[in-house]
Amino acid sequence: MTLDQAMPERNGIELETPVTTVIQQHPLPDAVARYEEWLKEVIPVAQTFTGHQGVNVIRPQVASEPYTIILHFETVANLRKWLDSETRALLVEKIRPFLRGQENLDIKTGFEFWFTPPPGGRPAKRYKQFLITLSAIFPLTIVVPWSLQPLFGWIPLLGLPVIRHLLVAALIVGIVVYVVMPRYTQLVSRWLFR
Repeated sequence: MTLDQAMPERNGIELETPVTTVIQQHPLPDAVARYEEWLKEVIPVAQTFTGHQGVNVIRPQVASEPYTIILHFETVANLRKWLDSETRALLVEKIRPFLRGQENLDIKTGFEFWFTPPPGGRPAKRYKQFLITLSAIFPLTIVVPWSLQPLFGWIPLLGLPVIRHLLVAALIVGIVVYVVMPRYTQLVSRWLFR
């Protein structure tokens, strides 16, 4: 998929929407070490761009599979600045001779990303998406409020109902998006996309 085809604003999604980008690149067998060095170079550069909210690298289990780089940006507009930047273009050109084919780029908003099947996989059924999401969020709705109780007692202002619920919700969403779902969906991917 080309960059222009992948960009969400082409599908009527607002430029201020949070976004996740999945980039798949397949280094040549004798260039894996060179590719790993390139990742150490490109990731810190991407992190300097406005709106960058994290990156995950999923290394292939077998050599025939690609590397998957997952970028989180605050908005589509900020993502576009990174993807269209001369800096990124130069870095991609630097590694291109060591890649098997072009990179595959997919841009998703919201939770849809976590349920995108791998190449050749079947789409996740709705009931599986529901079960995975529920099992990720439910334990946090118990643990997070309980663990914040001392803080609410120590700083009474934070214990006010609206503020307390906002803090709990923000913490749960942050944990789910940045910690739980990237690992959890990978862990259960065989079942999820079967």
